[in-house]
Amino acid sequence: MAQLKSEGALKLPEVDASIELTMEDLLITETAQEGFVTDQDGDITVVLDTNLTEELLEEGMVREIISKIQTMRKEADFEVMDHIAVAYTGSDKVAATISKNKEMIAGEVLAVSLEEGNAAGNLQKEWNINGEKVTLSVEKR
Repeated sequence: MAQLKSEGALKLPEVDASIELTMEDLLITETAQEGFVTDQDGDITVVLDTNLTEELLEEGMVREIISKIQTMRKEADFEVMDHIAVAYTGSDKVAATISKNKEMIAGEVLAVSLEEGNAAGNLQKEWNINGEKVTLSVEKR
């Protein structure tokens, strides 16, 4: 492509020195490969890998859990700096994700505890997070 753009023709001396192909002789089509997005500006092309890895899926679930807890804090009329206790129930995937990211989640929502199991909190709600059923409860401490 660089030769075609700079010289206006592709030369194929390996085949026959007299062969030259111009833009009019070629049919060039671009097709997107699944899982990638491209954009071009002049001579610069950017390709983004849009495939979701397990790490990205986990990070998304953690962010959703934090968001749901924050929503529940607001619904319960807690003050911004109120510390809370959080309890949860859900699938093995949910439990593993929360357990692995417990410290970060607790820090983000000001939770003094984040425990698996049912709790009689100020507010208890069931959520669908990334296709997983999760029940969260929050209580002011």
